[in-house]
Amino acid sequence: MPLAHHKPYWLFPNLLSLDAPLVAVAWLYIFAKTWRVQYLPWVAYVSLGLVVWIIYASDRLLDVAIRDGETETRTARHRFHCQYKRRFYPLILIAAITTVILVVTGIQSTIYNYALMGGIMVAGFFSLSIFSTKGPDELPYTKNTLAGISFAYGTAMLAFAYTGFEMNELLYSAEFICFAVLCILNISAIDLWQHASLTTDVEVKAIDELALTLPLTLLGAASLIFALKDGELTTRPFFYAILTGAALLQILNRIRTRFSMDALRVLADVAMLVPLLIFLAYSRA
Repeated sequence: MPLAHHKPYWLFPNLLSLDAPLVAVAWLYIFAKTWRVQYLPWVAYVSLGLVVWIIYASDRLLDVAIRDGETETRTARHRFHCQYKRRFYPLILIAAITTVILVVTGIQSTIYNYALMGGIMVAGFFSLSIFSTKGPDELPYTKNTLAGISFAYGTAMLAFAYTGFEMNELLYSAEFICFAVLCILNISAIDLWQHASLTTDVEVKAIDELALTLPLTLLGAASLIFALKDGELTTRPFFYAILTGAALLQILNRIRTRFSMDALRVLADVAMLVPLLIFLAYSRA
């Protein structure tokens, strides 16, 4: 395993596609506590983690297949999946079978109503991955937006399914919308940072900077307003968590030139995990 031996230990969650499942499980807990879900079975957490891992690992294997021969454009995670794809394929199959068993036997049937829309979103995401074409200077805004919304919806729906409310209330909730925007910006940040690093055009760099700085600022302001408006303090820890995630991404955006792209990918995931600590600290304060 020559590739694996030369990679630092902190990069392995990203190489193994474990970063996104960890973020999803952490935010599922935040959603469940925020919405006062009385009981959310452990099966929900395991199923979500497995589904997210399947989607991310499959997407990277698909990227490898589409970019066959374009080794110079691959990231470390794509090269890793390419090198060990024969091991990933059976693992994905096992994970898929396990997920189906867990969902059918351990999660209440109302989840199927939510899962249909989630499946459509994921299908749309993979369709964009396969059929969309973009030049070297184009950024995949549509794909990133759909990926962020899909990730947010899949995470939030598991908690919301146990609240007893109607599904449309989930889509209109401030919690879901703010988290979806945070996910979109987190996914887009990597592409914007890489795009800016590959050009010497000052104007392009400024546009990439603004494309992340402005929405992060607006998201931070919106989350702070939502937090302060919550007189009963039921959702305030949640919006402080969103504010923390936006602030950390903003900091990374300002100091990104100090890190490699691999390090930035890991730090962007850390920026989505640290909010859990803020949520726990404020909830117990």
